[in-house]
Amino acid sequence: MRLSLLKSLAVASLLSLSAGATFAQGIAGNYLAGRAAATENDYEAASLYYSRLLVANPSNAFLLENLVLANLSLGHLDKAIPVAARLDGLEGVESQLANMALVADHAAKGEFDAIIARIKDDRGIGPLVDGLVLAWAALGAGDMTAAVAGFDALAQEPGLEGFALYHKALALASIGDFESAESIYASDGALAMQLTRRGAVSQIQILSQLGRNADGLEILDALFGQDLDPELRQLRADLTAGKRLAFQHVTSAQDGVAEVFYSIADALRGEADPDYALLYTRTAQYLRPAHVDALLLSAELLEQLGQYDLATRAYQSVPADHVSFHAAELGRAEALRQSGRIEASIEVLTQLSRTHGDLPVVHNTLGDIYRQQQNYTRAIEAYDHALALMNGQSDSKWFTLYARAIGHERLGDWDRAEADFRAALDLNPDQPQVLNYLGYSLVEKRIKLDEALDMIERAVEARPDSGYIVDSLGWVLYRLGRFEEAVGHMERAAELMPVDPIVNDHLGDVYWKVGRKTEARFQWHRALSFITEDSAPEADPDRIRQKLDIGLDAVLDIEGQDSVQVANDG
Repeated sequence: MRLSLLKSLAVASLLSLSAGATFAQGIAGNYLAGRAAATENDYEAASLYYSRLLVANPSNAFLLENLVLANLSLGHLDKAIPVAARLDGLEGVESQLANMALVADHAAKGEFDAIIARIKDDRGIGPLVDGLVLAWAALGAGDMTAAVAGFDALAQEPGLEGFALYHKALALASIGDFESAESIYASDGALAMQLTRRGAVSQIQILSQLGRNADGLEILDALFGQDLDPELRQLRADLTAGKRLAFQHVTSAQDGVAEVFYSIADALRGEADPDYALLYTRTAQYLRPAHVDALLLSAELLEQLGQYDLATRAYQSVPADHVSFHAAELGRAEALRQSGRIEASIEVLTQLSRTHGDLPVVHNTLGDIYRQQQNYTRAIEAYDHALALMNGQSDSKWFTLYARAIGHERLGDWDRAEADFRAALDLNPDQPQVLNYLGYSLVEKRIKLDEALDMIERAVEARPDSGYIVDSLGWVLYRLGRFEEAVGHMERAAELMPVDPIVNDHLGDVYWKVGRKTEARFQWHRALSFITEDSAPEADPDRIRQKLDIGLDAVLDIEGQDSVQVANDG
C-alpha cells in the first residue's frame, strides 16, 4: 500500500483509541497542529507533534513518514533513520523518504553491499539517484569495473547523460585516474554536463594534477571573469604560482554518494518545489558535513520556504575562517532582511565590510539594503566603496553605477545621476533596466524626449513582458502627445502589473486624454486602492483625488504644466 492512500486512514486510526474523550481530543489537537505545521513548512513543530502522536500509535505509517520528512528537512538524519527503519519494516508500505534515509545510513557506515542489495530489491529512491548511487556503491565495494559500467549504462538514458558523465569523471579522479577523467571533460559528450561551478573547479583541479595549470587558468577566466570571490582568487593565485592543486572534490565513495544528492538538488533548484530539493541537500550534508555548498543551498531553500530562522542558523554554522564565510554572511543578511530584521541585516553587512572589505559585493549588498530603506546617502557611500575596488573589467560595475545613479536621482542630484546612468550604458549599452530608468527619468523631466523614446523602445524590445518598461513606453508617448498610440502600451502594462498604483494612474491619464473619462476615473480609483506606505513617491494619493474631483486638465492648469512636451529641449 502506498502512503498517499494512508492519509484518510490516519485520523480514523488515531481517534479510534478508546482511552477517553480528553485523550482523544489531545490526539486530534496534535494531529491538526502537526498537519498545520507541515503545511507551513514548520519542520520543528511538525517533528514535535508527530513524535507525540507516535507514542499512542507507533506503527502508523502516515505518522512515521511525516516524522521522517520533518527530520530529513531539519537535517536531523540521526533521528530520521531509526524512524525510517520502523517504517521500512511495515508490511506492504513503500516510502521514498525511508529509502533515502536508509541509503544514506548505509553509505555513512560504508555498507555499500547493502546499498546495492537494497536498490536491486526495488527499495531505492528514483531511477537517476539509484543509477548514480549504485555506481558509487560499486566503487565503494571495490569493483571499479562495475562502477564504470553503471555510469555508462546511465549515460544511455535520455536526459541523464550529463549527470552520468560528470559522476564518472569524479569517480575516475577519486582513484587517481586524472587522464581518463579529463578525457570526459574534453569529449563531445561534455556538452551535456552543463558545467556548474563545482564541476568547473573539479576540472581545474584535475588539469592541475596533470600539470596543465595554464589550461585551468583559461577555464577559470572564461567562466568566472574578473569578479572573483576568495575561493576563486586563491585558486587563481595557486595556479599562477605553478602549484599542483589537490583533487578534493570527491575523495571517497561516501563523498560520491553525497555529491549525487547535492548535484541533483542543484539541478532541481528553480525546477522543483524547494521543500523537495531540501531533502537532497540535507542528505548530502549528512554524508559530508564539510560540504559547505550543500549547506548554503539548504539555507537558500529554507529562505524560499519562509523558514528564515532555520536559514539564518544554517548560514551561521559556516566557520569564520572558511573561504565561503562571506557568502554565508551575505545569505544570513538576506534572510534577516526578508524576516523584517533590517537593523540586524545591516549590522551583519557592516561587520562583513570590516572583515571582507576588499570584496565589492559586500559593499554593493550594503548599498542595496540602504537603497531599499530609502537611505540614499548611505547607499551612495557604500556604492562608492564598491566602485573604488572594481577594475575596468568588472562584470558587475555597470549595475553598481546604475544603483548609485538611482540614489543620486532620488536625492535630486540629476547631473551625477545622469552621468552614472550613461557610464553604466557605456559598459552595457543594451541593458534594459538602465535604458528604461534613464529614459523614464528624461520623460519625467521633459527633456531629450526623442532620445528617451529610443531608449525605452530598445528596452521594450529586450523585455517585452516587463510591466515597468512597457509602462515607460506608454508614458513617453503620452508626454509626446501621441495619446492614441499610448493607449495600447498602457493597457498592456496594466495587464502585466494589474495592482501597481503608478501603472493604473498612468492608464487613467491616457484614457482621459483620449476622451474615455469614465474609464479614466475608474483607473484612478483603482490606483488609489493599491497605494500602500511602501509605494513609490510617484504614487501620490492627494493628486489622484484631485484628478477625481476636478479632472486631469484642471489639475495640470493648477500645476502650470501641460501633459505634452513637443519640443526636444535636451
